[in-house]
Amino acid sequence: MILITGGRGAVATHLTHLLHHAGLPVRVGSAQPDRLTPPAGVETVRLDLTDPQTFPAALAGITAVFLYASPDHITDFTNHAHKAGIEHVVLLSSSTVLGPDPESDPLATSHLDVEKALLASPLTTTILRPGSFASNAGAWAWPIKAGEPVSLPFPGAHNDPIHEKDVAEAAHAVLTDTRHHGGQFTLTGPQSLTFTQQIDQIAAVTGNPITVNHVTREEWKQEMADHLPGHYADALLNWWESNDGKPTPTTRTVEELTGHPARPFTTWAADHTADFTTS
Repeated sequence: MILITGGRGAVATHLTHLLHHAGLPVRVGSAQPDRLTPPAGVETVRLDLTDPQTFPAALAGITAVFLYASPDHITDFTNHAHKAGIEHVVLLSSSTVLGPDPESDPLATSHLDVEKALLASPLTTTILRPGSFASNAGAWAWPIKAGEPVSLPFPGAHNDPIHEKDVAEAAHAVLTDTRHHGGQFTLTGPQSLTFTQQIDQIAAVTGNPITVNHVTREEWKQEMADHLPGHYADALLNWWESNDGKPTPTTRTVEELTGHPARPFTTWAADHTADFTTS
């Protein structure tokens, strides 16, 4: 049986459906299992990655785990997983760990700490390192729906937006094909795009014009103060600035794992049109 952690997340949701459709036994874990909506017949369990007391019951009878990167009690988790006889862990990490100084980057550190703990354990570990999720564009949904400008400090910053379905399908591939066990895979979308290009594609899909308000770093931090701690905001701003006007390298790993090219950002925008429209 495969345990899916972070069961309410988009990747976990898609992965659960893929595994269930393939006829594989799945258990979905969440800190709030009553809010899960898995396919009929899929088992759910309370699993809070910040509460080791929930680990034994969630891991009982499990052979493989799809793990979200939560560093708080990762050593406890690896110990419980080893005792439970887990054969394989697939970690959803981040390509930020491949940066020049990940230990000083708060966006990378939590993922790096989990990677190190798993690789130091006796568990067979496969690591997926997606770049920028296309779903990060969801942060623009509120102003777009309200007909207001999207505030951007670096509208020309590039990233490699990847559809959550591609990440889920890559996870399905490495969970079910032993040839990939123990590998480390960097996942990206098919194209490097600026924020402005992504907004233009959302506008084209929704049929509604979207304007951009080019703000300063400090203005953006003030706008986000209620939603994002200052050190994370600074890390994001630094990353965007470092990619301002500089295309991000992309990989063909999604295609190599799944057999199809990574979905373009326009597909993600079309799949999420309702998020950006009022009707």
